[in-house]
Amino acid sequence: MHEMSSKQFQRQSVAKIAPFAVGIQIRPDHTMRTNNSPIYSLAFTAASLRPDLARVIAGSYLKFGDWKTVKEDVLSSNALQCRSQRSAVRLERELRQRLMCLTDQELTVLSTATSDARTAVAWLAAIKHIRFVFDFASEVLRAKLAAHDPILRRSDYDTYFDAKSLTYPELARVTASSATKLRQVLLRMLVEANLLLPGPALGTIRRSLLPRAVSDAIVDDDPCWLAGFLIPDNEIGGLR
Repeated sequence: MHEMSSKQFQRQSVAKIAPFAVGIQIRPDHTMRTNNSPIYSLAFTAASLRPDLARVIAGSYLKFGDWKTVKEDVLSSNALQCRSQRSAVRLERELRQRLMCLTDQELTVLSTATSDARTAVAWLAAIKHIRFVFDFASEVLRAKLAAHDPILRRSDYDTYFDAKSLTYPELARVTASSATKLRQVLLRMLVEANLLLPGPALGTIRRSLLPRAVSDAIVDDDPCWLAGFLIPDNEIGGLR
């Protein structure tokens, strides 16, 4: 399939992205190049949140304390119950890389807490590993809630994608089918994280109540990640 040029993705004025510029600062992680040239990791379409499977991997890490051993343990036992080895490898890699961004406290919550808490930590792992997802939640969704406009529209996503493709050339290079898959998986994650409800257009944005164990773990880690849960800067600032 032929790839689309950056001009084909630039359908709307970049000026429209201005209302989304919240300006949250995040810590560098392994999705960022060390030479300060940031990249977007776009391999996340291998899995949505999958909190129950993430719990399996977290439990393995808490048992062995070594990610290489976790990989061997999960794949050798087919702990993710995949139908093929290829699918297992791809799914395990994506989920493990997300969980490697979590603290031990966050991993413990994922492994032992309630279903709601597991889902919240699975979302936390996703936004810590996938900057494309974190930026969409912290910039676009928070700005729309602040503007009392909770309806997520296709134009919101397209404007975000087009503007980011100017800064992140890897977005401009994706094929049409891959671009569609990115949008579908991102929206599925938001629904699973209870941040997007069925409704008009793509859905209705909402803030989800964070379980105390999760919020405590995030504050102990870095409160900036609460932006991914659509918490405003003024509330985050009071927790620092």
